[in-house]
Formats: sequence, structure tokens, C-alpha cells
Amino acid sequence: MNKAELIEIAARQADISKAAAGKALDGIIAAVVKAVAKGDTVTLVGFGSFKSAKRAARTGKNPKTGASIKIPATTVPKFSAGAGFKQAVAGRKAKK
Repeated sequence: MNKAELIEIAARQADISKAAAGKALDGIIAAVVKAVAKGDTVTLVGFGSFKSAKRAARTGKNPKTGASIKIPATTVPKFSAGAGFKQAVAGRKAKK
């Protein structure tokens, strides 16, 4: 599923226009990106959590030459699926 398909489904389920659903989705994505970039955690109960994580510096290999290279430490986004999402993907019904 791509963004356009997601917008179409959201518009149909919420009984709003595709333009309104697109603006809402863009706003939600922007808010999540801004919060995680600031270091906050965004939790959507039943769906999952978005947060930032530190990745330590490490040594890697250049796949072309085989030479060792130093990969610097960085901060990356991380998503952890919630229990309801995990159960849905596994094909089980969520507990109430």
C-alpha cells in the first residue's frame, strides 16, 4: 500500500474528501517526525511507538574493496509495534 492508497481508504472510512484526508495524514506525519527529531516518544496505543535511538560508532567494511571503514555514531528513528498490531499481523484477535 502506498500513501495515495492509504489516503483513499482513510477518506472513505472517515467520510471526508481525499484532499482533507491527505492534509490530515501529512499533518500527522509531520507531527511525528518533529516530535521524534526533538527526542520525544510518540505512542499510539494498540499501534505502536515512534522514538529516537542512539546508534554507537562501529567499524564496517566497504563491500566493494573490503577495506575497513569507521561508521560514526548517529541517532536513528525506531518503531516498536504495539500488542494489538502484533496480534493483528499474527492473525489473532486482540484481547479486550
